[in-house]
Amino acid sequence: MNTSTKKAKKFLEGVVVSDKMDKTAVVAVNILKAHPKYLKRYLSTKKYKAHDPENKCKVGDKVKMTETKPVSKGKKWKIVFE
Repeated sequence: MNTSTKKAKKFLEGVVVSDKMDKTAVVAVNILKAHPKYLKRYLSTKKYKAHDPENKCKVGDKVKMTETKPVSKGKKWKIVFE
């Protein structure tokens, strides 16, 4: 039985907070979470390093990222240009 199970790729949207590295941009992603007991919602921010092969992104740009195979130790996301 040869059945391949492919996972759907994840997408995240965020704002570029740093573009100082070569071919890398740091993207801050805001996620709305709920407290497990009190159910109050709060905003959580996480930063991801994303691969930017052409160095197009500038600080303040809204970008969309997709999950990809690891490019380096810290980069597992790639910026999608549409």
